[in-house]
Amino acid sequence: MNFQFVEKRLIWGLSILAMAVVLNSCGSKNSGGSKTLSSKKGSSGKGILGIGKAGKEVPGVQNGEIVATTRKGWSQPTPYGMVLVPSGSYMMGQADEEVSRAGVNFNKRVTVAAFYMDDTEITNHEYRQFTYALLKDSVSVLGEDKIMSEYYPDTTVWKRDFTYHNGDPMTEYYFSSPAFDQYPVVGVSWVASKYFCLWRSKLMNDYRRKQGQFILPRFELPSESEWEWAARGGRASAKYPWGNPYISNAKGCLLANFKPHRGNYDADGYSYTAPANAYDPNDFGLYNMAGNVAEWCEDAYADNAVAVTWDLNTVNKDADEPRKVTRGGSWKDIAYYLETGTRAYELEQNKRSYIGFRCMMRYLGRPKQN
Repeated sequence: MNFQFVEKRLIWGLSILAMAVVLNSCGSKNSGGSKTLSSKKGSSGKGILGIGKAGKEVPGVQNGEIVATTRKGWSQPTPYGMVLVPSGSYMMGQADEEVSRAGVNFNKRVTVAAFYMDDTEITNHEYRQFTYALLKDSVSVLGEDKIMSEYYPDTTVWKRDFTYHNGDPMTEYYFSSPAFDQYPVVGVSWVASKYFCLWRSKLMNDYRRKQGQFILPRFELPSESEWEWAARGGRASAKYPWGNPYISNAKGCLLANFKPHRGNYDADGYSYTAPANAYDPNDFGLYNMAGNVAEWCEDAYADNAVAVTWDLNTVNKDADEPRKVTRGGSWKDIAYYLETGTRAYELEQNKRSYIGFRCMMRYLGRPKQN
């Protein structure tokens, strides 16, 4: 018998077995390693010293040892009307090859953590719940004048935003009529949208506390980098949320609500805004990330944002800068503003007939990878 051959086969087999054990340990529950051979995380038996039942000790301490593991009852449900946007890394900035456009938003590699985002823009009827609550519960604190002037939608924007434009019907009916319940709210400032997020967070977590549940992360406006990553829908270099490079499909149907054909507003099916869930969603399940209404982002606007922001969960919170980023373009904009990399801004106190918003929520942890 060739013992040298058997020995080689035995060594080879043991090496394969050891490699399999190492690979199998990646991502497993016990992959964090152990302090000693006798310690066992999560064990409910006696401590490593073999001492019997301990006296009064706080939860997570047993026999003088820290045995705290995961607290029971925690889970992060998907908030109503939201979808999970996975974490990812992408080249933020213009996806168009034209030099004049590329200078608006220089490319930069950024990484964003996972988060939930509203699948549509906040609608009139959703925002109405906010104004109802303020007028019912907060008049004594905020005052009716402040509520109506700062947080209630300014319906006169339909007349003020455009010279010689008959905006009377929209002024009278857009926020009040049930016909527009599922259309995106407009005439809301960046300040008001932030306060909506605060109110929505309190509404949710007050209920969870009463139910004895852990609180969830607060609702916020998405950062500019989060918004752009969500708009791309996982398409790393997409010019539009649906991909490249056209604004209509093979049948000639326009893919968003904007200003096409030298001002033929009706060509996309809607003269003004469209329902918040109109058109097809992108690959993350998000509607109208291009067109319909532009959307407020958390960031203060900076011409040199690429230089002054970090490359992980990028955000520019400059309280002294009144210009705030808007993204996505609107029903009154040309296709250029629909591009995923195009940046624009508006003053934080201004209200427009073409700017709305949607909320996001942090995902705690990391989603399971398929």
